[in-house]
Amino acid sequence: MRISILGAGAWGTALAIRLAAHASVIVWTRSNEHAESMQRERENRRYFPGHSLPSSIGIAADLDAALIGADLLIAAVPSNAFRSLATALRASATDVPLVWLCKGLETGSRKLPHAVLAEAWPAHPPAAVLSGPSFAHEVASGLPAALTVASLDADFARQVARELHDPKLRLYASNDVIGVELGGAVKNVIAIAAGIADGLGFGYNARAALLTRGLAELTRLGLQLGGRPETFMGLSGMGDLILTCTGDLSRNRQLGLRLAAGESLEGALRELGHVAEGATTALEVACLARELGIDMPITEAVAQILNQETPPREAVAALLARDLKDESI
Repeated sequence: MRISILGAGAWGTALAIRLAAHASVIVWTRSNEHAESMQRERENRRYFPGHSLPSSIGIAADLDAALIGADLLIAAVPSNAFRSLATALRASATDVPLVWLCKGLETGSRKLPHAVLAEAWPAHPPAAVLSGPSFAHEVASGLPAALTVASLDADFARQVARELHDPKLRLYASNDVIGVELGGAVKNVIAIAAGIADGLGFGYNARAALLTRGLAELTRLGLQLGGRPETFMGLSGMGDLILTCTGDLSRNRQLGLRLAAGESLEGALRELGHVAEGATTALEVACLARELGIDMPITEAVAQILNQETPPREAVAALLARDLKDESI
């Protein structure tokens, strides 16, 4: 099987390393300079240093060349770059099935990736989202992980699960595309909140409360948009939320820690050196929740902090001062 991974960030590179053990893999990057560096050094020093690229992995800066002979395309670009990639794939007239890894909402449109794809490439081939609790470093290192692959075509989801499976990478099929996508997007927002709370020294009790109430926010929004409850309690919902809010490898949690320490958003993102999707997604989710009349106080607090409307400590204090209510609300 030949797999083309479109995007050479940390997650795309990690998946390429993992899949190279049982598939022919090529990685595409937009930058000629980046491609030459990866080819020469057999390492993605810009976005994923410390992990050697197997000699079997091809590197390309030309999209058409990366598509030649592919049996499966995996889009490993940030949410805000997904539309342009889908448009380019449409122009290439490829009919190769597509899987995307994006975990966010498009800035401005507030659309999930499947909706962006439908607009940019209406007659696209079979497509699915791959999401779940997965740090790039651990995936590349061959450590065990379990993910969800979701498609409106249930047979295609099961096919992808079989093809990408290895003894330590277990994939579960689903047809709840909205639920899986939304879980991956909103957990990044809650992870920023968890990082802020930890950075302010509020302790494990506060973190547990944030995770639990954050899951409630995700579920409220998800049900309104058409997701299913079991998805939010599964790998791409609760599983990804737990990992991202508690693991120090989480970019979004690290962003929250830096904000709590008094760094500006711009400075924190610059120091991270990677895309933290929660930074843009928080603002979009907060706007979407307001439009739909859905109560998402943690998300709203994160959006206010990112907009520099409220300092982190004041935002958390306001959350704690909210009126009492039943837990089911």
